[in-house]
Amino acid sequence: MTVDRRESLRALGAFVAGSAAAGQPSGGPETNVLAPVLELVNATEFESMARLVLPPARYQTISGGHRRSFDKMTFRQRLMVYAMDLDLTTELFGHQMFAPIIVGPVANQGDLHADGELGTARGAGAAKAVMVATSETSRPIDQIVAASSEPVWSQVYADSDRAAEDAAKAVSAGCTALCVTIGVSAAGAPIGTNWDTVQQLSQAVSVPVVVKGIMSVEDARTALQRGADGLVVSNHGGLVGGEGALPVDVLPAVADAVNGQVPILVDGSFRRGTDVLKGLALGATAIMVARPPMWGLAAYGADGVQAVVEILQTELARNMAMSGRPTISMIDRELVRFDKW
Repeated sequence: MTVDRRESLRALGAFVAGSAAAGQPSGGPETNVLAPVLELVNATEFESMARLVLPPARYQTISGGHRRSFDKMTFRQRLMVYAMDLDLTTELFGHQMFAPIIVGPVANQGDLHADGELGTARGAGAAKAVMVATSETSRPIDQIVAASSEPVWSQVYADSDRAAEDAAKAVSAGCTALCVTIGVSAAGAPIGTNWDTVQQLSQAVSVPVVVKGIMSVEDARTALQRGADGLVVSNHGGLVGGEGALPVDVLPAVADAVNGQVPILVDGSFRRGTDVLKGLALGATAIMVARPPMWGLAAYGADGVQAVVEILQTELARNMAMSGRPTISMIDRELVRFDKW
């Protein structure tokens, strides 16, 4: 029997409403053997599984994360709130997403698993999540789009001579949005931003253009002036951004400056449902997660991607209910308290 995901959330809401002890699962499998995918209980356990199957050098490219900013935040809960009708639905560019979690872009996924981006597309689609494919894919973009039952976006680099060509090919293949990366090259080197490319693409393509790499209010305003339909607050895994700031650190200021003009997404070390909830509270419309789904892909293929995304969705739902914000519209900045260390 197929269980509808929304019915599962309602059941979770009923459980949380009736149990003060509901919380984060603990424990997990041994990390010296590849555990069955359904035995893993949180996203971080998939990192240990990826380490078992990947060469050390390739594992290093998708490992790790920075937790300090998330660890400084706690929640202010609202008590006595009816939480049985949990609803994670989020509209983005006309698409009703099941939950505000998007699988972010990672290049050359064929190095992680034989199925490469096709596995990610199948897994993301099964979890009812949007996927972002890069211009540096191991499979053709039309095959990636066809493999997913959910929308697929395409990511291009603003500095690339192929940006216009890659964008046209992606739109022709059926990608529903274009994610334009600024501030870093395809080779991963920090560079100056080519705003002319952003403007040219925003005028040339028929789908929304989302600028990825925003780490300041100034860049956010410039992106809007150049025609951006959305922003991704991101430091590209630490390659850009000054004074050690993480994307979640600058998110509130960017959200305040944009003031609802366009959707804001954010990435950077989101590993738990509580992290996702914090990002939403600080002004994001949706959260991009990249490394955790890649851990799932490396170890288990499409099933691993699906499992990681669904774990994050379930954790988000549980923590929304426990904090007294059972719907996305109820999540506000008052939810988050910053602790001083």
